[in-house]
Amino acid sequence: MFLQGTGRKLREKWMEALRAVLPIVGIVMVLCFSVAPISASILLCFLMGAVMIMAGIMFFTLGAEMSMTPMGERVGTAITGSKKLWLVILLSFILGFIITISEPDLQVLAQQVPTVPNRTLILTVAAGVGLFLVAALLRMLFSVALPHMLIGFYALVFLLVPFVPESVLAVAFDAGGVTTGPMTVPFIMALGVGISAVRNDRHAADDSFGLVALCSIGPVLAVMILGMIFRPHAGAYVPPVLPEISDSAQLWQLFRVGFPVYFKEIALSLAPVMIFFGLFQIFVLKMPRRNLKRIGVGLAYTYLGLTVFLTGANVGFMPAGNYLGQRMGASELNWLLVPVGMLIGYFIVKAEPAVYVLNHQVEEITAGAISASAMGTALSVGVAVSVGLAMLRVLTGVPILWMLIPGYALAIGLSFVVPKIFTAIAFDSGGVASGPMTAAFLLPFAQGACIAVGGNIVTDAFGVVAMVAMTPLITIQGLGLVYQMQKERARRSRGPLTPQERLDRLADDAIIEL
Repeated sequence: MFLQGTGRKLREKWMEALRAVLPIVGIVMVLCFSVAPISASILLCFLMGAVMIMAGIMFFTLGAEMSMTPMGERVGTAITGSKKLWLVILLSFILGFIITISEPDLQVLAQQVPTVPNRTLILTVAAGVGLFLVAALLRMLFSVALPHMLIGFYALVFLLVPFVPESVLAVAFDAGGVTTGPMTVPFIMALGVGISAVRNDRHAADDSFGLVALCSIGPVLAVMILGMIFRPHAGAYVPPVLPEISDSAQLWQLFRVGFPVYFKEIALSLAPVMIFFGLFQIFVLKMPRRNLKRIGVGLAYTYLGLTVFLTGANVGFMPAGNYLGQRMGASELNWLLVPVGMLIGYFIVKAEPAVYVLNHQVEEITAGAISASAMGTALSVGVAVSVGLAMLRVLTGVPILWMLIPGYALAIGLSFVVPKIFTAIAFDSGGVASGPMTAAFLLPFAQGACIAVGGNIVTDAFGVVAMVAMTPLITIQGLGLVYQMQKERARRSRGPLTPQERLDRLADDAIIEL
């Protein structure tokens, strides 16, 4: 029975992966046979990478549902139930730190940054996430309004900007985007659900979102502070190696060599999470063997999915993205980078593994009020706009702050007029949308185009992840504004408010005279 259910789930996940990745393959194929011809070697590697990415998404999304989500919920419930504030702070920091080190798209970004050593960048980002996960959990426990915290922390970010070297600024904002990826999102969001279940008040469900939003700010601040202390010098950018193969055996050899590398990398990434959960299970949770077996199978699927996904993304997609960007940037029609980037952005967010987790968790927690399809459309529109703006930056060299400051100002302004849950979901979505697909295809695409037009890689190409993380904040809250207006229109058509509706509109600290 278990195997039959798993087989059916795998078929469902495979169809979802097909719908997500095939549009990107179609766009690249059209470009290859029109404005940006590429060699047969690069095209074959891209197609092989696409197949591996689809298989990876299939296994990962099923594995996350079976393992990361229940693990996060159980740990969140247990941490909150301890009633010891020092223990909540300590365990939250450790969790945020070890899960971030496990994040595959952070590894992808670190390998492409020429200004900061890989290990230094990863440990700095992990510390930032750990500290801000503590802040996020304390916000939930003490019911602090999310918009007020967002205003305070983003004000601090932009106040520090003048003191941060230009070679680090765009990387810092990119770090905030890639940190919340396929490993972090399922666990941290489930952690929020577990904590909100313990709170058991009428705003607990709203506050279960927002953890990813705050955890996306931590890396930005941490890397900015690192830049102020470390004072990095601009290093040499090393583009991805373009594959040259003559037959199918060499194609297979290319991926066969890459697979063990990522197999070991994901093993080292997952080990701290598994050790932490194992100790928690022995001393605190004591879950029944049946549940542990299901989590174990889910972890195996997660491991296999991430390994296959990263192999396909790094070996197949990254060189193709870089070369396509170079060809389009060097052509007389390089202005096509903007509309083509928007088209790729619209579809590439659907291939991000963590997006599935977010969309379905939102639909489940809101009881269908916010559907997964509406979330998907709003995210796609937001990412399309952001990639178009990023390509415009590559062509013109416009400073990234000219776009980030107005964008975040609008997003935070909207947070005061839309329902709380939409604000939390929107800021979570920004981190989720910018995952390994963005780091492994869009960032190399921007870098290739930047090389071709003679721009500065560090200041003009980096920042595309930050742009992808920003625009969903606006589009998802726009969705919330529409939802609120429709709800208000429907209420007016029904007549006066009921006593329960009037009670629901009161603030938590309102005084009711009897």
